[in-house]
Formats: sequence, structure tokens, C-alpha cells
Amino acid sequence: MSPSQKPTRQPHWPFFSSGPCAKRPGWSPAALEGACLGRSHRSKAGKAKLAEVLERSRAILGIPADYRIGIVPGSDTGAVEMALWSLLGARGVDMLAWESFGKGWVTDVVKQLRLKDVRVLDAPYGQLPDLARIDGDRDVVFTWNGTTSGVRVPDGAWIPADRKGLTICDATSAAFAMELPWDRLDVITWSWQKVLGGEAGHGMLVLSPRAVARLEAHRPAWPIPKLFQLAKDGKLIEGIFRGETINTPSLLCVEDAIDSLRWVEEIGGLPALIGRANANFAAIASWVEATPWIDFLAENPATRSPTSVCLKLVDPWFTTRKPADQARIAKDLAALLETEGVAYDIGAYRDAPPGLRLWGGATVETADLEALFPWLEWAYDEIRRNTP
Repeated sequence: MSPSQKPTRQPHWPFFSSGPCAKRPGWSPAALEGACLGRSHRSKAGKAKLAEVLERSRAILGIPADYRIGIVPGSDTGAVEMALWSLLGARGVDMLAWESFGKGWVTDVVKQLRLKDVRVLDAPYGQLPDLARIDGDRDVVFTWNGTTSGVRVPDGAWIPADRKGLTICDATSAAFAMELPWDRLDVITWSWQKVLGGEAGHGMLVLSPRAVARLEAHRPAWPIPKLFQLAKDGKLIEGIFRGETINTPSLLCVEDAIDSLRWVEEIGGLPALIGRANANFAAIASWVEATPWIDFLAENPATRSPTSVCLKLVDPWFTTRKPADQARIAKDLAALLETEGVAYDIGAYRDAPPGLRLWGGATVETADLEALFPWLEWAYDEIRRNTP
């Protein structure tokens, strides 16, 4: 098929947004019929629903029995900030930043908490900081998978097993799609709206025994807002990790999360999720290799994300233009695909270099990605032919 010929086959489920992400295959509102609506989240029935999310999440992800799991407000952002406000300050901290959200955590620590002993190890979009510089005597804050850059850490081998500091890991577009080395992680966060395709507003927070010990021994020098309070009078607030949430959760969203977790169990658990994400990435990689005007933003193949796949335009027709023109062309490309109803919300993140971003997590079908590729080629040809 010539790129100028408009395709006829459309993706069945054209939802490729990197958050909130596509619902699971076969989802419909009927999945929410068992929701505990009109009831208190503190009722026996409400607590049972919240506990079900915790139990199924632990089993699917293989979270150690002595790690606490809680549902917290504010999505992944809320979970990360609860950890930063509650745990930091006892030691120096290394902040890893190579994309928008990691840079946001740097802002929190440097400008909001105003910690003095902070090392910022950063890298431009498409690259990772030098992980060998990490000091196990210090705390470290990092994203496992850079959602806005498509760059992930390759593994956890760079984290010292005998560390004295805590590792605080934003894993929101990695959890349920990649293997996480729990023994190297002390605080792990994610949201339902990423790999599970759940609804927004709720975060998940996992604490290792080492993180709990820090919470109970450390007194931050700043006031802790009520929504961030994980300890009281030197003791962990255990109720948070039994489903007794800090604020009122949406039991409709909780039901949706339960539906997603049951689907995961039905298809084969975490290995099946990882397999689906890897199959999606393989399809994207094959298309990129065969398409001269597109490439991965992530420079090192070992660090390319299979979920938030960020792509850059490398055609000289595009790269020789002014930055403002590049940004406009990339937006026009994404807008044309949305107008055709074949791909929604695939423009690069607002702070990232101009380009495209395709979600390849487990709720996306490989066949839908394969149906999208000819549309990407057609749309790029249309934009190029009609742009002076």
C-alpha cells in the first residue's frame, strides 16, 4: 500500500493514550454492576471491596508478605508525594531525572521540602543518568519507567543490596507490565489508570519493612498535611494498609480496579501481562525499523519502554525546521489521526520533544497497533504534502 493511499482497516479499539489508558479487552459498563454504591467505604461491604484490591494486587505482583500495601488519594502523584514528605530528610538523597515526572519530584524535594543534601543526577530525554553514581548510603528517588520519555531502567542490579538508604520508586507505568525486584525497592507507587486501564484519582503505595522503620523513627522538619500522614505518634497507621483509606475513595473506581485484577488472573497473571506488553512492543519495533521517518526517542535498546513507547520524527524534512514548526507538525499529525477516529491522544507529552507516544500495555491488542501503522504512514504523508 502506498503511504498516500488512505487505509480502510481501522483499529477496533483506537485508545492508545498513555494515561488514562485503554480499558481491558471486552470491557463494558456492565463490569461495574457489582459496585458497592450508596454505601460507606467504612461499611463491612466497602472494606471488603478495598481489601480485595489489596489482596489481588499482592498475589498478582508477588509482593512480599511483610510489605504493606495501601490505597491512597491523588493517584500515583499523591502516593509519591506522601512518600517524599513522610520519609525524606533522614539522609542525603539522590534524585534521578530523565523525563517530566522525575523532574517534578526534583522540584518537590529541592523547592518545596528544601532539603540541603540533594544530588540531582539527570539526563536529557532519550537517555538515562549514570546509575553507577548511586550511593547506597543515601536515599534515592526515581521512576522505573519514564512515561514521558519512553526510557526505563534496565533492571535493579544498580541498586545496592546492602544499602542503608531507601529506594523510592515511581513505578506507575511499569507495575503490571515489568518485573520489579521487590528486595531492592522500599517504596513503590502506581495508579490503576496505567497498565490496568482503571479509572483515575487513586494511588497505590507499597512500603518495605525498612520504609516502615523509617516512618516510625523519623520526624520530618516540616508539617505533614493530613492527606500525607502515614504515621501517628511514632507508629505506622496500620489501617491505611488494611483498606481504611485516608479520604473517601470512589467505590465505582474500586469496582473497576477489581474487574481489571480479575481479568489479569483470568488471562494468566503477571507473565501474561508482560507477554502482551512485549508483543505490542515487538510490533512497534518492527514497524519503526521499516519506517525511515520515525525512530525511538530512547537511544539505548536496553532501556526502551514496552508500555509508554515514545517516538521521534527523524525525516530531514522535519528535523531541519524550526522548533515551533516541529511542534506544530507533530500536533497536526496526532490531530489528524484523532479526526479519523483511528488513534486518540498519541501526541508526545507537553514537556517532551515533539513526536508521538503509543501506549503498548497489556490492555492494548497487538492487532489494533498493526491496524494503526498504515494510518500513521498515510497521515504523515498527508501532513508532509500539505505543509509548506
